[in-house]
This record gives sequence, structure tokens and C-alpha cells, in this order.
Amino acid sequence: MSLILDIEKRNAVLATMADLLKQEDETLLSANAKDMASFADGDIAMRDRLKVNDAKIGEMLLSLKQLEESDDPLGIERYRFTHENGMQVSNKTAPFGTVLIIYESRPDVTIEAAGIAFKSGNRILLKGGKESLNSNLVLVDLWHKSLRQNGADTNWVEYLQFDRTQTQAFLENPTQNVDLIVPRGGERLIAFVKQHASCPVIVSGRGNNFVYIHKDADLDMAMDIIINAKTTKISACNALDKVLINNELPNKEAFIKQLLAALRKNNVEILGDDHLAQFEGVSKIENESIWHEEFLDYKIVLGEVPHLEEGIIKINRYSGGHSASIITQSNEVAEIFMNSVDSAAVYHNASTRFTDGGQFGLGGELAISTDKLHQRGPIGLQHLVSNKWYVRGNGQIR
Repeated sequence: MSLILDIEKRNAVLATMADLLKQEDETLLSANAKDMASFADGDIAMRDRLKVNDAKIGEMLLSLKQLEESDDPLGIERYRFTHENGMQVSNKTAPFGTVLIIYESRPDVTIEAAGIAFKSGNRILLKGGKESLNSNLVLVDLWHKSLRQNGADTNWVEYLQFDRTQTQAFLENPTQNVDLIVPRGGERLIAFVKQHASCPVIVSGRGNNFVYIHKDADLDMAMDIIINAKTTKISACNALDKVLINNELPNKEAFIKQLLAALRKNNVEILGDDHLAQFEGVSKIENESIWHEEFLDYKIVLGEVPHLEEGIIKINRYSGGHSASIITQSNEVAEIFMNSVDSAAVYHNASTRFTDGGQFGLGGELAISTDKLHQRGPIGLQHLVSNKWYVRGNGQIR
């Protein structure tokens, strides 16, 4: 691996990358149009992720700006100790080394992930899907131009143009050093990487996010949150899939009918348990396994639970460990829910759509981890570091 670049040079590369992206936005849009034209899959979530437009380019530019302005995550002292023999012992943040990210469809990851890795002193290997190849190659070319313009080696950002067989061979027997792998995509991709990887993997897992409506919820608020979480971006892993309603909710029937009408207006397919399937327009779920599913589609499951504890149990049994929200006017109830639900992000009276590195003030994210080691939730700049020990002596022996 190359020597770590000083913070001034890392920031300069990010600033130059932003300038180049502004200058070459039409080149990127043209390349993305080719990718979109070639994408024949009917997966609407994948298609939404693949699309690059002016708004997405704006998000890429904002991420680069936020990363440039962020403090250096390297060399931060976490611990200091003076040994009885006079040695000075400290622990400081350090890069992982080389990070491989394998991702599907999203060209913006080529900006966000590479930016986070580079700013935190890591070399990054990008393995995008064939569906976004034209877009990704344009962006990687801009990275290389930015690195060269600032006197840095282009191997800080490398694109692996591998097919599935080549990817499997690389995972099992890497031809270069890889310290960490992050798969960012569907469950099949994650299972593939975990099966074949020969180094540590951080899983950016499935969503399957829940909202629980407590009996004292503000129903107007609940309505707004559910519609927002379900319909604004169905391709996002922070989108809503399941709603649990307390069976003691006042005006429950009127609320459910109002909710069903709002969901149908947004073309959402509605499924329900035995209680909810009694309502017009709700299809009864045929198999309990559907509670495990992440939809990434205009589809939702509604269910009824008798009390808070049962809601928590159900969420912990079926969710992907990503995000869960409670709608309640009771802070005490919310605390119980938030402390008991086993998800990376827990919410009180807010949409799950905020589980995002940019929305959490991280300047973007490498991925959203549903693992508990090394980092849980959005992996930002300050999380893409390891640590090491510095011991300074003057001849001490043990």
C-alpha cells in the first residue's frame, strides 16, 4: 500500500474531484443513459438506484464537499497510559488498509464509498455491477484524473471489472491484499460474498423496517410517517415494509380505513394478518414467512398486536435489524421500545427514511451495517478506521 497522504492532499483530491464532476456532468449523464437503455430487468428498485440525474449529481457533490470539510479521522488518540517503567502507551485511529466494496446498480456509491475510504486513508477496490458499468467507468476515470492532478497514485481508487466467476476467484484467493470487504446489495449478493470471502466482511444487510403505532399515537403523525417511509423511495433500504397497530388504538377502524385509502392512492399493494384482512382492499397473507421479507417495492404488510411487548417481540423476530420506529405521545413507552428493539437505528415519532449517513451528519456512508462488529448502522468517515498501539520507550525490556 502507498504511504498515507497528508490531510491537505486528501482534501485537495476531494475538492478537485468535485470540480471535475461538475465539468463532466454531461459525460456522466450520457454514460448513465446507455446503462439505463441496456437495463432490461423489471426490478423497479434496481432501476431507481441505477438512474443518475441532476439531483443525484448534486448529492454526489454535496458528499464530496462534506467529506472535504470533515475533520481527519486518522491519528485520533483514544487511550493513553504511562507504564510503571516509564514507557508511554497510546492507542490511535489508523486506516484499515485496503477495502473492497461490491455493490449493485448505484453509481453514486462510486463517489460516496470511494470518498469516505480515501479521506480515511484507505485504498478502495470498487466492484460495481455490469448494469452500471458505463457510469462507473466515467466516475473512476474522474477519480484517477483528480489523483494525478494532485500528485497522488491512481491505485488509491481501483475498479475491478470482474464477472461473477472472476469475483468469486478473487474473494477466495485475492491477487492483492484486502483487509475488509463490504457487500452492498441484495441478500443473494451478501450470501455470495460471505460464502467465498477470505477476509473480514461487514454486512450491509436487508431493511424490512417496522413502524409500531402505540395506542396513544398521534394518528395524523402516524399517517404522515407511514406514507413517507413507504412511498418516497421504495428502492431504499430504509423504506418501510411492515406496520404493527396496537389493538386498543382509539378510532382504530376509522384510522385503518384512512390509511388504506392513502396507501391505495400511492399504488401500494396491501397485505394483512387475520385482523387487517377483514378490511376491503387488503389481501390476507398466505404465509408467515412474508414477515421476514424486504420488499423494495410498492408493497406493505399491516398487522395487529395486543400490546407493546408483543410488538417488540415481533419486530425482533422478523426485522432485518436495520430500522424501526414507534409512534407514541409517551416518552416512557418510547424509551422502552427504543431500548428493547434490536435494530441499528430506532426512532420515536419519525420516519425510518432518515437512516442514512448524510442525514445523520456523517457526510455520506460506505454502507449501512446490520452487523454489530465493527460498526452498526451508517458507516461514515469516522467509522472506516481501525486502531493501533503506539509504545514509546528508552530501552525498557521485560
